[in-house]
Amino acid sequence: MKIYILSLAVGLLVGVLYYLLNVKSPAPPLVALTGLLGMVIGEQLIPWIKSVFM
Repeated sequence: MKIYILSLAVGLLVGVLYYLLNVKSPAPPLVALTGLLGMVIGEQLIPWIKSVFM
């Protein structure tokens, strides 16, 4: 979990730097990122449910 928090913090820092330097972010649109988040959650959800109920 610690690595995820560190990754989020670094991403936020880079986002702030991009804003301050007025650089256009190369990241995909928010809709695509939301879809990727859903894929990651879905991938982790089934093993987690199996570990809780079995």
